[in-house]
Amino acid sequence: MPKTPKLYKMKTHKGAKDRFHATSTGKVLRTKCGKSHLRRNRNKDAKGQLDIMIPANHAEKDRLKALLPYGAKYIR
Repeated sequence: MPKTPKLYKMKTHKGAKDRFHATSTGKVLRTKCGKSHLRRNRNKDAKGQLDIMIPANHAEKDRLKALLPYGAKYIR
């Protein structure tokens, strides 16, 4: 039986995997910045707004498809 050539797996960028989330409708969601430190000086409403996921910029779509090859089927 002839040996088939080895097909390599595409690598997912681990930083992009943690920062972005693709929905089933094709939107890419990202978190807001400013969550890591100096949060105790903000009021309750401002801290609550940081937890909301917002859509990523549409111009980043091609780059995100390259960084997330297995999530690219959901990115439209």
